[in-house]
Amino acid sequence: MGTSSSERAASARQVGRVFLVGAGPGDPDLLTVKALRLLAQADLVLHDALVDPRILECAPRARRVDVGKRAGRGATAQRFINRLLVSSARHHACVVRLKGGDPAVFGRLDEELQALRAAAIPFEVVPGVTAASAAAASLGVSLTLRGVARGVSFATPRVGAGEPGPGQVSNQSDTLVLYMAGQVLGEVASRLLSDGRPGRTPLVVIENASLPNEHRWIGTLDTAVDWPGPAVRGPVLVLIGDALAAADQVLAAGLARNAA
Repeated sequence: MGTSSSERAASARQVGRVFLVGAGPGDPDLLTVKALRLLAQADLVLHDALVDPRILECAPRARRVDVGKRAGRGATAQRFINRLLVSSARHHACVVRLKGGDPAVFGRLDEELQALRAAAIPFEVVPGVTAASAAAASLGVSLTLRGVARGVSFATPRVGAGEPGPGQVSNQSDTLVLYMAGQVLGEVASRLLSDGRPGRTPLVVIENASLPNEHRWIGTLDTAVDWPGPAVRGPVLVLIGDALAAADQVLAAGLARNAA
C-alpha cells in the first residue's frame, strides 16, 4: 500500500532543523545573541570536546552529547556524526551542532552540510568568533596593519590520517595564523625560514585564547624551537608576522601593571 499525501505531509512536519552554531573561542561572553537564543531552545546539542562547560549551561532544556575530536586521543568518527545529525533531526525540532570557534574555519562544516543536504534536512549555519580574532583581541594587536600587513592567512599544518605531514603552509600573506600547529611548530618555522621569511619575524603562541587560563609565549621564527610546549590543556594557535611586533610590548606593559 502506498503512502498517502496526508501521511507524507505529517512525516515532513516531523523533520526538525539543524543549526550549525559557532561557540566562539571559549569565553561565553563572546557567543552571538543568535547562538544564545538557539541554545536556549535546543532539544539536543551535539558539541565539540573543547566547548566550555559554561556555554553548555546555556542549553538547560537540551540533551547534550559530546561528539568531539582531540588530537592523539579518542575521537568520534565523522561518519557517525553525520548520521547522528540526520537521525536527530527526525526526532527533535531543534538540533544544535555546536562547534568551537566559527563552524566554517577548520570545523569540518562541509562534510556535515553534505550529509544534511543528501537527507533533505533543513539547516542553518550560525557563525561564531574564530580563535584568530579572539587571540588578536587578547594580545591587543591587529592582524592587519597599514603599511605592514595587508593580508591574513588562516592555515593548518594538520593533515588527515595517512597523509604526509605536516602540510605545506603558504608564506605569501603578511600575517599567518596557524591552527592546530603546536605539535609541529619547529618544523613549520623551519620551512618558513627556508622559504625566505626573516628569522626576526615576530611569533606568538597562544593557548586557550579568551579564557581565564590563557597562556602566551612570544618569540620569533628563529626562536620557535625554544617554545617549551603547551603550558595548559587547550587549543594552541600560532600567529606569525610583523603586525604582531607590539605583542611583546603589550605583554611587558601588562606584567608591569600587575607588579605595581
